[in-house]
Amino acid sequence: MPRPRSPALTDAEARVMAVLWRRKTVTVAEVVTALKRNRPVSYSTVQTILRILETKGYVAHEKAGRAFIYRARVDERQARRRALNHLVARLFDGSPSLLVLNVLEDDQIDAEEMSRLKKFIEEA
Repeated sequence: MPRPRSPALTDAEARVMAVLWRRKTVTVAEVVTALKRNRPVSYSTVQTILRILETKGYVAHEKAGRAFIYRARVDERQARRRALNHLVARLFDGSPSLLVLNVLEDDQIDAEEMSRLKKFIEEA
């Protein structure tokens, strides 16, 4: 049985969305060209990812001649919000404060970043 589709973006979907957010409208071939700069990717793979993104509500398409022209229906901020909501629900018992506490307790955060986070929390 296939696993249920996640509302959050997979890594491959996020790479495709990054192209859409930069370019505003694209064809499958344009996405392939943009992605091939960093790693090999096939036309059919990109086409499949775009169909999945359309099913998830992240993109829409229009037909222009024989080609489909894709555009983002969700901006980067909305995508981040969806991903965070999904993460909070799955790993932090639905508690955003538990997520923030985990971030603040991370030893990997340098002093400057920690200072910015604290200032942001004080201003909120």
